[in-house]
Amino acid sequence: MRPCTGGHPAGHPGGHAVLAVEGRLDVRTAADARARLHQAVDGGAGDLVLDLGGLEFWDATGLGVIMGTHRRAGRLGRRLVLRSVPPQLQRLLVATRLHRILAVEGVVADPLGSTLAALAPAAVQSVAAPLH
Repeated sequence: MRPCTGGHPAGHPGGHAVLAVEGRLDVRTAADARARLHQAVDGGAGDLVLDLGGLEFWDATGLGVIMGTHRRAGRLGRRLVLRSVPPQLQRLLVATRLHRILAVEGVVADPLGSTLAALAPAAVQSVAAPLH
């Protein structure tokens, strides 16, 4: 998991932290991912954008990390936004109806081939925040 580059810091009014998830989000990586995501939620303001474009594998534990981060962000008045969600994960979010709970940029396809509108990409600015 790494911060994306460019833009204003997360503390900037209207700013957003953007974290990129690469590789795996599963039982082996969950503890580290959870700690990094909680640090990002607790230490910033505005939306926390999770770029999943580099995500290659996930399991139920990884999905639980995302849902836990969503709940934590909500308790702090923030929002977790998923960006560049892989097609297989999009289908899983629709099948479990989590697409109705999570904020997802772009279009989420349902299992029957139709699409469900999600957040327009313009609704979330790509602004990075360093996480140390």
